Amino acid sequence: MNGLPASGRASPGALAVALSFALLASVFLGVRFGTVELTIFEVLEALTGSGDAIQRDIVLGLRFPRVAMAVLVGGGLAVAGAAFQALLRNPLAEPYILGISGGAAFGAVTALALGWAAGALWSVPLAAFAGAVAALAIVFGAATASRTVMEVRTLLLAGVVVAAFFGAMVALVLSMSEAQVVQAAVNWMMGSVAGADWAGVALVAIYTFPAVIGLLALSRPMNLLAIGEETAYHLGTGVEAAKRSVLLLATVITASGVAFAGVIGFVGLVVPHAIRMVAGSDNRALVPLAFLAGGSFLVLADLASRAVFSPREIPIGVVTATVGVPVFLVLLRRATRAAG
Repeated sequence: MNGLPASGRASPGALAVALSFALLASVFLGVRFGTVELTIFEVLEALTGSGDAIQRDIVLGLRFPRVAMAVLVGGGLAVAGAAFQALLRNPLAEPYILGISGGAAFGAVTALALGWAAGALWSVPLAAFAGAVAALAIVFGAATASRTVMEVRTLLLAGVVVAAFFGAMVALVLSMSEAQVVQAAVNWMMGSVAGADWAGVALVAIYTFPAVIGLLALSRPMNLLAIGEETAYHLGTGVEAAKRSVLLLATVITASGVAFAGVIGFVGLVVPHAIRMVAGSDNRALVPLAFLAGGSFLVLADLASRAVFSPREIPIGVVTATVGVPVFLVLLRRATRAAG
């Protein structure tokens, strides 16, 4: 907990520099490559506002906001995953564990089924955000129904039940919808940043950056909560206030990301695990490193979703699952061997 690298682990400072360069490189690759491949010189010209008008539109109007959205959503999900793992003291916790994705999916599918998307493009993200907040309200209400103490086990059980309920509601809406609505809903639930624009990027940033900074400020309470609530209490942490703050901030990050990019799995599970194995469990280093790594990972996953079957795109959630499952199994095997 002193922030010093353990034996055999990378220095957080050196890792931060390496991940910063990786993020910059992934952003440049994401902006350069696509259906229309651009040279390095053409990208630089577009970024400086000169060059061909069509190329400027491709870089500044299409690819750059898409890449920026991937950085925000990927980094945010990784930070939220680290926060939930500390709060719930569960290495398998991830940003959607409390039914947040189920609530968001229900909101988005309902908006699509009612035809709101045809009249207002922002209706689906807003409905998804509202659904995610509703799911959190139900889970939080169940976890604190009997007393002021928020029980972690009750929180988990409530999350499972709420996720199952919203999953059933999504199935009900889809079963009564037309084929095009079902297709649009499935595409949304598999995740994509293809429709990102600068207005959406700005809104996600407004939610994500303050919440990430808030979680970074709560790094010490998160470290102590990961050990145990009794230990945290005896070391001077306001346990209930810390738990509520971590829960709220991590949920805001997750809800904003899901609202604009859909349900993208494994980022919030695999990335914090990988960083924790390399740099240790101190959240003072883990939170910023997870943001850098998560942003890079999702930008590259989005690039792969465009490039693998070009000119067709595959859902970004397919890419993150294809990469995330084997990586997580390798990390789990290494952790098991180390523990044994």
